[in-house]
Amino acid sequence: MPASTRRSRGRSRRTATAVALTAGLTAGAALLLTGCGPDDPTADGTTPPATTGSGSGGTGNPTVTAKPVTSDSPLNGTAHNGLTISDGSRYVVMNGTRVDFGTLVRDLAWSPDGRRAAFVDGDGDLAVSNPDGTGRVIAAKNPGGQTWSHPTWQTRKADPADGMPALDNLMFAVRSGSTTKLESVPATGGTPRPISLNQMAGEHPDPLPTTGNVWPNAGTAGAATYANADSGKVYIRDDNLRQQGSALTDGSEPAMSRADDEAIAFVRSVDGHDHLFLEESTDSGPAYKDLTPHATTDYTEPAFAPTGDLIAARTPDGIVEVRTDGSGTPQRISGYRGLPAFRNS
Repeated sequence: MPASTRRSRGRSRRTATAVALTAGLTAGAALLLTGCGPDDPTADGTTPPATTGSGSGGTGNPTVTAKPVTSDSPLNGTAHNGLTISDGSRYVVMNGTRVDFGTLVRDLAWSPDGRRAAFVDGDGDLAVSNPDGTGRVIAAKNPGGQTWSHPTWQTRKADPADGMPALDNLMFAVRSGSTTKLESVPATGGTPRPISLNQMAGEHPDPLPTTGNVWPNAGTAGAATYANADSGKVYIRDDNLRQQGSALTDGSEPAMSRADDEAIAFVRSVDGHDHLFLEESTDSGPAYKDLTPHATTDYTEPAFAPTGDLIAARTPDGIVEVRTDGSGTPQRISGYRGLPAFRNS
């Protein structure tokens, strides 16, 4: 049986047997952006340092900020693990330093091979660049009157045996007025198109919401997850053999593991705090695990490490690392506040 067929059937099995879980809608579900801006200071109370390059607009060559890293530096947790942090400024934390991308960087995401970065730039356009911000090109120009957020790479290798073409797209959320929808554009550039939903309405009697969809995050082989700010639920989507999707569970800000696209992390409010949950597919249906059962703070914006065994998440005090097997306790790895993402290098 082709691997793509197994994945599609696994998704169908999981969504068909999902049980309703009682939980409140986390406050983060309605957020479209990362919730931080260019004026956010670093955790040590400083602002990002100036660089020696031009560092302004256009497609020029940004400059790496050579800032020494000490044991108490808020950057020290990014030196060797591929973790990057974007905070809405033009500086991206990576490799134990800050890199000036030459434009504001919002909602930074990495291609699966780690060779390209996608983000919403200072003009609100969808940009693609090299890992250091150089070679920036505009994949899609914002027509105005819209707010774009949270791009994610939807990729898939061609599979002629199954009749599936290769995919190299960027999915993202588009807000126009009070309406939010998901759209897609080739990563090489083009005109964004709305992502069609409800193509499998006969198999899923509950129609998928076409508005209110936010926070898309793609795994491998065309699979993706997203949240809906109106229903307060996480949804899954499978573009392998035919588009199919359905509600998964209550939550927001989902992330799909690229190591195993059967694993999805998401945020859910429990007893006044945002907890991290992990959903895994089993032969008997979906299994849900609270990775932060004793939370005394809010854990938001999860991101899987390339290995799939660790999740980075944002807290008010910086970035923490949580093990997906539930062992240990969350470990603070950086005092820098922003959106975590992992680059596979």
